[in-house]
Amino acid sequence: MKHPRNLVVGEISLPALTDHEVLLRIDAAGTCGTDFHIYEGLSNYNFDKNQRPISLETQPQILGHEFSGTIEALGPAVTRWKIGQRVVVDQVRTCISEHRSPVCEFCESGDSHQCEHGAECGITGIQGAFAEYLAVPEANVIPIPDNLSALRAALVEPLGCVLHAADRAERSANRYWFIGRNPIRSVLILGGGPAGLLFLQYLRNIRKFDGKIIVADRRQRNLELAAQFGAITVDVREGDPAELVLAANGGARFEFLIEATGNGHVFDWLPTVARRQATLLLYGAGHGNLKSGCLTPWQAMEFTIATSAGASGSLGPDGTPQTYARALQAIVEEQIDVEEIVTHRYSSLEQLAQAFSRDCHKDEFVKGVMVTRNR
Repeated sequence: MKHPRNLVVGEISLPALTDHEVLLRIDAAGTCGTDFHIYEGLSNYNFDKNQRPISLETQPQILGHEFSGTIEALGPAVTRWKIGQRVVVDQVRTCISEHRSPVCEFCESGDSHQCEHGAECGITGIQGAFAEYLAVPEANVIPIPDNLSALRAALVEPLGCVLHAADRAERSANRYWFIGRNPIRSVLILGGGPAGLLFLQYLRNIRKFDGKIIVADRRQRNLELAAQFGAITVDVREGDPAELVLAANGGARFEFLIEATGNGHVFDWLPTVARRQATLLLYGAGHGNLKSGCLTPWQAMEFTIATSAGASGSLGPDGTPQTYARALQAIVEEQIDVEEIVTHRYSSLEQLAQAFSRDCHKDEFVKGVMVTRNR
């Protein structure tokens, strides 16, 4: 992509492997809201050394950071993996994966997703997975079971992001939480897209929360899936959003709110539906229409605001990215249904371009995944 709204398919060179990299043939790759934001020109996460954004005209971007693949070749120093293994990948290149010494303070503390030298496939300028082949660090690779489809494996990354965000919220200084003297009675999820639906399933199936979960959205298919996964749904097109979500909750305000829309307008009314000292998990990206003055009531009511980025983090004894491993296990054990939220499938890069130019604007679109080999 050389310009916003200009996604083209072309030829690139086969990636050359460094000593500690493996070459993947991409089997499946998912579309993400981040991809759409970059495509629309609403977001740019590729910065120069002075933290100034680098335009697509200056440095074109190959998108794609949710993916699974098969190892096709090994770097000279790779001994841990073998050709033919099917894998998912932590898409953040860090001090650990680049064999940097000394490592930065974030990698040392287990927060490698915040690596001072980190780079993200398909997001910060380096090649992403909307390609036939991709070179990735061997340290970032996680093998998957033979019976797991490439499509389900590709969605380990977005689920990992949700698990990481939930961990961030849990580590915050919350007045209300799922256990303790001030329990959460009801949860409001803003946005019933892929992230909102994964949060909903996490709360029901992993956290085992049996209280009210309200999901507010504008798209019918999103609301249908939210209801299917155990939420009370609110179509915010039918009136004043604040009045609608409060009515759905019996007039009570919410102790825990998850912002998964990326739409800054929601901050104009969220303070009217949150309890004092409630927790807001800020997950959605974008917020290009956010008014800075909207944060004043959040300050006055002493809300706890938790934020998150990505799915990377601490490593296990064998170097496995732990959040990805947890997400993979949840999908394998069918605690989370990722396949149900995939409404559009594509068999080639040429078809995938339709997700950006056409399909993502449709009311029935929830998530698109390109699958070239789904064994």
